[in-house]
Amino acid sequence: MNAAAPPSPYARIGGDRPVRALADRFYDLLESDPAYADLRTIHAADLGPVRHGLARFLVGWLGGPRDWFERGPCIMSLHRAFPITPALADQWATAMACAIAGADDIDPALADAMAEALGHMARGMINFSLNPGSSAAA
Repeated sequence: MNAAAPPSPYARIGGDRPVRALADRFYDLLESDPAYADLRTIHAADLGPVRHGLARFLVGWLGGPRDWFERGPCIMSLHRAFPITPALADQWATAMACAIAGADDIDPALADAMAEALGHMARGMINFSLNPGSSAAA
């Protein structure tokens, strides 16, 4: 007997619209909360393109259409040029956890799993010793 596959997290959340709202909440926090000021400073003045990029990344990461992943460089490569310190990674993870917590329509177990996994991803991007021109030893 074949059991039907469980719905993807993308389907459980409700598709593109709630994922886009999550990305918007994340960047709204970066723009409005001084706790994320250092993280905000490494972004361009216009957050429109990164809002869209984060939403498309999350859509694919959650099991929806994978157009973001098919377009080119991986998430790690895209962030290699930025000085991702432990403090910045923690700011990102905290802001994302807050954005997820602000979504009333995400199942709490899924929300917790997403926040944990995305926090691990953010901390995996710590690269402050890899920046071009850095004199720090690896």
